[in-house]
Amino acid sequence: LLPSLPTLTVLVPLLSLAGLFYSASVEENFPQGCTSTSSLCFYSLLLPVTVPVYVFFHLWTWMGIKLFRHN
Repeated sequence: LLPSLPTLTVLVPLLSLAGLFYSASVEENFPQGCTSTSSLCFYSLLLPVTVPVYVFFHLWTWMGIKLFRHN
């Protein structure tokens, strides 16, 4: 069962923040170590950026389709 959208909206940033704090406390070269794709830090920084961008472009596409159909 998938959680609802409001639950995901709260849960994804909290999990990303937890991963970021974990990476900051565990990795010895924290800011520079985030460039490696094998690092957990990389994904804890990538996820909070990817989700809003995906939602924005998904809504942008949906709005474009709605405007195209009604004109």
